[in-house]
Amino acid sequence: MNLTIKNMDENSARKSLSWRYEKPYDFYNTDVSEEEMNERLDGSYKAIIADNGELFGLLCIGETAQIPVGHTYGVYTDKNIDLGLGMNPDYVGKGYGYEFCIFIINYIRENHVEIPLRLSVATFNKRAIHLYEKLGFVKKDKFITDYAEFMTMIKEN
Repeated sequence: MNLTIKNMDENSARKSLSWRYEKPYDFYNTDVSEEEMNERLDGSYKAIIADNGELFGLLCIGETAQIPVGHTYGVYTDKNIDLGLGMNPDYVGKGYGYEFCIFIINYIRENHVEIPLRLSVATFNKRAIHLYEKLGFVKKDKFITDYAEFMTMIKEN
């Protein structure tokens, strides 16, 4: 599968906010709202498009990829590239995760060669954690929000 990255547009933002995941991953479901649309369109999000033209996933880099309460715990003080990602639920659990993540990592590495990557993941999401470990990420810090426990994971070069 060939993937391409483009700036998030209104159509892609609306589609991604309409994605619905099955339990327990419904934790990641978001509603279409003016606030969420504005965030998706502020330039920090990218749309990842499959060769069939469908929105395959999304990527955000920087502060947008951080869980705000993590700052209270001091988990975002190191100099890292924070990344957040989401895959269209139609493709989740079908063996695309590794290729999808490698594509994202390679994209980020084009511009940020030497800086470690960091992501934040809910600790219940064992499937994602296993994938991230296969990709070379290591567990770092844990913190709790009102909704779930999270951890940061770091990938050196």
